[in-house]
This record gives sequence, C-alpha cells and structure tokens, in this order.
Amino acid sequence: MGDGQHGISQPTLLRVCQEIVEVVRSGREVGLVIGGGNFLRGANTMLTAVDRVAGDQMGMLATVMNAVAVAAQLRALGTEAVVLSAIDVPIICDRFTHRGALQHMAEGRVVLFAAGTGHPFFTTDTAAALRAVEMSCDALLKGTNVDGVYTADPNRDPTAERYETITHQEALEKNLGVMDAAAIALARDNGLPIVVFSIQTEGALPLVAHGEGLFTVVAD
Repeated sequence: MGDGQHGISQPTLLRVCQEIVEVVRSGREVGLVIGGGNFLRGANTMLTAVDRVAGDQMGMLATVMNAVAVAAQLRALGTEAVVLSAIDVPIICDRFTHRGALQHMAEGRVVLFAAGTGHPFFTTDTAAALRAVEMSCDALLKGTNVDGVYTADPNRDPTAERYETITHQEALEKNLGVMDAAAIALARDNGLPIVVFSIQTEGALPLVAHGEGLFTVVAD
C-alpha cells in the first residue's frame, strides 16, 4: 500500500521488486509468498453476511492479485517470474504443484506462491512456512514493519529490545508475534530458520539475503 490506505502503491511495488531482482542476480533462488491485507484480510472482514470461511477465501483471491502484480513488475525488470496458486484460477495462473515449482526454480524463475495454503483458517505466515519447507529452502525471510523480533511492540513500548537470535520454542512460549504459532511450529519441526526484517526499510532485503543489516534470526 505504501503510504496509501488501500490497493497497490506503484513506487512501493517497484522498490520491492528491484530489491528482489538484486537478490536473484546475486545467485539466490527465490520463492515469494505475498499476503493480501492491502485489499482484504479475510479473518477481519467487516461484512456481516460473510463468515470466516468465505472471508478467508476472499483473502486468498487478494493474494492472487498481489502475486500477479509482483510477477508482472519482475518481468518488466527483466526477471522471469511465475505465479502458482493453491486454488484453481486457470485463466490467470497455473495451479501449484511441488514438481512444477521445483522445475520453475531450476529454470531460474522467481516463483510466487499465491492463495495461501488453499484452505481457510490458515494464515499467509503458515503458507510461507509450508512452501519454504516443501521447497527445501535454506531460510524463510519474513518481511514486516519492524526490523526484527522485539520483547514488546516497539511502536508502543519505547523500552522494547530487539533480539539478535531467539529459538522457535522461545518465540512460541513468549508469544512474541513473530508469526502465527502454526507457522513457527512448522518451521521448528523442520529445522527452518526464520529471519525477521523490515520490508519498509529501503535496501533491507538484499542486505538480509547476504546476512547483513538489521534482523532477528529465529532458529534452534
């Protein structure tokens, strides 16, 4: 959204995609899971006739819109990208399969995993952890609004301190809001490190991908 209240900010889209391209050109294989909160958060929809299942389904479609936009911008920057969806939208993109995703990555494309897990009651965080485990990723980078995991919300508590490292179990037990519990537990059970950084900070993504800059590593 950038500085807006809704939808997609072109300057923000361009900046983030330029940083993704920089990571790709450094030799990394990249898969992306993008939320849909700039359009709609399924669990928080204010439409009284829409239940949680329908709301989550709407949220999945919002992630497809974002993924299509990011893929288009990446291609415009000269980087091949493909959208794979957990739900069937065949006119827009292909359905996710593990085999297909591996092939696209092997051929050098950025793979955008859209529509979450394809099921209600699972967040985009959980979808990201699931895809990272399925794709045997080295790490899951969680781009958020703060530059790591803090003892409290740094936007509300000026005394909050940032962790350099923390274990999955500590993050769960202390309920630090890194990601939802299902995502953290999945990462813990599969030995997947989570790297939390600020996607709002210009240039942070390429730095974090090289182990530099400000971030918190969640790992056992």
